[in-house]
Amino acid sequence: MWRAVFLALLIFVTVSASRAQLVDASVYAPPRTNCCLAASAKTLSDALLDWNDMSRYHSADLDLEKLPVDPKRVVFMGDSITDIWHLADFFPGKPYVNRGIGGQVTSQMLVRFYPDVIDLKPAAVIILAGTNDVAQNNGPETAEMIEENLMAMTELAQRHGIKVILCSVTPISDYTTLAPGRGGAPPPGGAAVGSKRIQSIQRPPADILKLNAWMKSYATSVGATYADYYSAVVDQNGMFKDEMSNDGLHPNPQGFALIAPVAEAAIEKTLQ
Repeated sequence: MWRAVFLALLIFVTVSASRAQLVDASVYAPPRTNCCLAASAKTLSDALLDWNDMSRYHSADLDLEKLPVDPKRVVFMGDSITDIWHLADFFPGKPYVNRGIGGQVTSQMLVRFYPDVIDLKPAAVIILAGTNDVAQNNGPETAEMIEENLMAMTELAQRHGIKVILCSVTPISDYTTLAPGRGGAPPPGGAAVGSKRIQSIQRPPADILKLNAWMKSYATSVGATYADYYSAVVDQNGMFKDEMSNDGLHPNPQGFALIAPVAEAAIEKTLQ
């Protein structure tokens, strides 16, 4: 146990040292230190033991596998946008299964694709992924790396008789302001400039457009369905429609109300 804690601390110190540089006193504002470093180290070491969060849905997967297979079951695989989506509110009575995990990149989803998708024997899987790859949540990636992870998930699903729906990455916006009490802290996946949340710094709109263009072409080439969430929520400036997201990244209930019909139409088309 303590060996893992020591390793976590060593990694932290090494990474911190690699970024060391002098800063001007007027911009000195390091992150606040946690009160209990030992607890923080344990949290980090625990995360390293399950880096792709296989445990998140383990029990729920086992319970679902015991039930009769619903011929219209659809698994929603994704990151935080899927994770926070209350599917029952938008698709009442539908046998839709949420397997989103906040912060994840496509490589993490690929590793958990068997237990969280294939083993559940759905008729279709609807994949919304890539925004965290663009943001480098787990480090730098090339476009090819993201594409190959999406290809691998698609091929695995089709190999097991599961139809595939690939969803375009949703746009971001720099319209939203920091919530009171945040103290100027950067929002998840974005940066704080003045009182604004600047999502485009970590998620360049041009990169999102390139990924979506590839995804649409790839879906056509392999017989998958392309669900265009992007067009449903983008405005004339190429950003997430104002008031449809509270942080410039995640849809709020009004935003989900715009993409839900796109998802439903794609599912109906795919299962026909």
